[in-house]
Amino acid sequence: MTRPRLRMRLGDLLVHEQVITESQLNQALSEQRVSGRKLGHTLVDLGFVTELELLEFLSQQLGVPLVDISELRLDSNVVRLLPEVQARRHRAIVLEADDDTATVGMSDPADLTAIDAISALLSPRQVNLAVVPEQQLIESFDNLYRRTQEIDELAQQLQQESGGDDEFSLEQLTDESDEGDVTVARLLQSIFSDAVQVRASDIHLEPDEKGLRIRQRVDGQLQETMLNELNIGGAVVLKLKLMSGLDISEKRLPQDGRFQMRVLKKLIDVRLSTMPTQYGEACVMRLLDQSSGLLQLEQTGMPEPMIKRFRHHLHRPHGLILVTGPTGSGKTTTLYAALSELNQPEKKIITVEDPVEYRLPRVSQVQVSSNIGLTFARVLRTTLRQDPDIIMVGEMRDQETVEIGLRGSITGHLVLSTLHTNDAATSAMRLIDMGAAPYLVASALRAVLAQRLLRRVCTHCDQAAQVDPQDAYLVKVMIGPIPENATLKKGRGCQRCNYTGYRGRVGVFELLEIDERMMAALRTSDTEAFAAAVKESKSFKSLAQTALEYAAQGLTTLEEVMTLVAGLPYLDDEEMAAQEALQQQAGEVTDE
Repeated sequence: MTRPRLRMRLGDLLVHEQVITESQLNQALSEQRVSGRKLGHTLVDLGFVTELELLEFLSQQLGVPLVDISELRLDSNVVRLLPEVQARRHRAIVLEADDDTATVGMSDPADLTAIDAISALLSPRQVNLAVVPEQQLIESFDNLYRRTQEIDELAQQLQQESGGDDEFSLEQLTDESDEGDVTVARLLQSIFSDAVQVRASDIHLEPDEKGLRIRQRVDGQLQETMLNELNIGGAVVLKLKLMSGLDISEKRLPQDGRFQMRVLKKLIDVRLSTMPTQYGEACVMRLLDQSSGLLQLEQTGMPEPMIKRFRHHLHRPHGLILVTGPTGSGKTTTLYAALSELNQPEKKIITVEDPVEYRLPRVSQVQVSSNIGLTFARVLRTTLRQDPDIIMVGEMRDQETVEIGLRGSITGHLVLSTLHTNDAATSAMRLIDMGAAPYLVASALRAVLAQRLLRRVCTHCDQAAQVDPQDAYLVKVMIGPIPENATLKKGRGCQRCNYTGYRGRVGVFELLEIDERMMAALRTSDTEAFAAAVKESKSFKSLAQTALEYAAQGLTTLEEVMTLVAGLPYLDDEEMAAQEALQQQAGEVTDE
């Protein structure tokens, strides 16, 4: 290729074109001799020129285009023509390629050494250059250089090492020097690295008739990869069992375990659950990043006024506080944030969990084990004799646990727990349905915090969203009118969000504080009176209302709001009629 070349050195050229002054150049050169960084980076760090101004200048001087790669839909197969190590080293990425040419985006297209190395790697293709902001390159590397190809190659290698047998022998995989064990370990390392890289919360390994299916839950949604090797699932699960200290000879019963590993400089706590299926053992792994530390209440996404009210109840000497929501709604994260705040030397805190998710200093954490009779109820009875100030129960699962927790909360203890309900209003009645005495629930329950996680609109590709009239009508009937000044948004899809339009999640909360009217309804188990008292409470704002506010602010989409509303436990007659009318209209359109 004809390498683009500046007419003079970059610093002199910037001074000549009056982009920077002579004194600024001398100061940058002095700083460069100390830091060892490139002159362009040094000028940007010192604030003498912005990155965009520098890139536009280089683009003009070198005669190469300036490209915003966040606007492009890059092919990962094309990107991987340049190995990841070289791409990161030279800050370069292949934007497009065919058999004869390749267009490469670089943050520094004046780096002749890097250009020569890239040209050699892409030979015999003719290399054309483009200028790309460095931060865009760094973010794209994590999104585009997935471990998919590496995982597939290791799976093929593992298949070959097994010799085509249905399973590896125990001796093969327990012998650390065996090649099969090394390959399985490398395969698992790649799977975990890929999951951490894309911010997955769970990894599902599912044996299938055609191979091994790997699914990762990212922002609440599963993403799937299929490995066509038929006999590697057993080897992978066996290795995971060894790492978790489980019984490797037991394949007919489910097992649970945990282990820790360091992935991409992060300490990850892995909770493993295995289950026998038709084609072998399936396993699900929950990934908990221990290196990031516990969240504070302000970091959960809870609005500041709600945090103040929630704190008021947290710092009361006794009573029951519930955090509710379906699986995966962030209940445990919120509870640990509350415990982290309450964890003071003058407070004795005991937790009863299944399993213990995060390890806290100064807190006595007990892992229940039903196999040996160490149940929630049994541990709770002992806990009350340990002179605690605060008790955290992982989950209210049965009548005995509920009653012990309630009695503990009215005898001078603050009790925190979770409950699997869809909203705050149904939680109090759920305790009564589980067999708890109504007067106990009314006396002990102080507050219920319900929460959900909604997918957040990707800020890198968001755009204004148009509202469908039918959706607007349904939202108006079920929640309320969309605010006139709403800035509704949606993501069009980009590399950073894996073309889903969403990146990350935002917490949606509702806090129900039990007042005298609600307590009276609870004592008589009057569901209708309790629901009426909740609706008329001045401090109460429902999950649906908060979610609609977030959509109006452009944080999430109306589709996410409607998904949340569909999961709520009840609709009144008007809401049901609106839904039925819309469904009927949709059916008539389909029939036509």
